[in-house]
Parts: sequence; C-alpha cells; structure tokens
Amino acid sequence: MKDTLKVGDKGQFSFRIPAEKTVPHLYPEAPEFREMPTVFATGFMVGLMEWACLKVLAPHLDEGEGSLGVHIDVSHSAATVPGQTVTVDAECTGITGRRVVFHVRAHDGIDMIGEGRHERMIVPWARFVARVNEKAKLARVAPIG
Repeated sequence: MKDTLKVGDKGQFSFRIPAEKTVPHLYPEAPEFREMPTVFATGFMVGLMEWACLKVLAPHLDEGEGSLGVHIDVSHSAATVPGQTVTVDAECTGITGRRVVFHVRAHDGIDMIGEGRHERMIVPWARFVARVNEKAKLARVAPIG
C-alpha cells in the first residue's frame, strides 16, 4: 500500500436500492427470509459499507493489491424501501501496518439507517489466492480463480 492514505481521508458512495437487495433476496433458499418484508437487508447494507471503504482505499493500493473485510461492528437502525438511495460516508480512522479502520455511516435521505466500525486488511492478491487454494485442496473442492 502506498503511504498516501491518511487518517481522516473520507469518501462517500451512493446506491439506489433495487428490490433484489431486500431481505427476501438475501438467502432465497431460506423460507424464513422469503417471508420477511421487502426492506433493505442488513447483509446488503454491510456490503454497501464495505464498497464505500473500497472506494476510499482504491487510489492508495499498489498494483496487485486488494483488501479484505476482517471486522464489522455496525447498527442497522431504520428500514429502507426499494427505490430509495442509500449514501454511505466512510472515514479512515486508523492505519496499523496493513490494517485500515473506518467509521461508516449510512443514510437513506430520510433516516440514518446504520453506523459503526469496519476494518480491512490490505493483501497481495496472488499470495491470498495461493493460500485459499491450499485450503481448497485440503477441503477437496475446486480452487478459486
């Protein structure tokens, strides 16, 4: 990772919520989820928060690097319906070696819907894929690409 990322660096990312990002679509195999209201799912909100952090990190990564989410601690305090736009603000609050910490907040234009802390680890993709493929071999499943 380049030394250009600084504590206090911020980014904002907005996404219009489609019906496919609601609770019944989170795990369509689960009848319990399919029976729930069609509101923005917490799991998809977490993904949107990660996406906002990825956008903050992107210009600071070296060739062949990426980041993995390693910790999430967020609230989901208000429902959002399909068609609303959710905006996530992400601020870098700490950098320790390859670990980067963010404060994230999500708003749907009416309510603050979620807030908390997210950590990402900067990794060289080639080394990560090699490690995962060793695990895949042990598990006797197909390797990842």
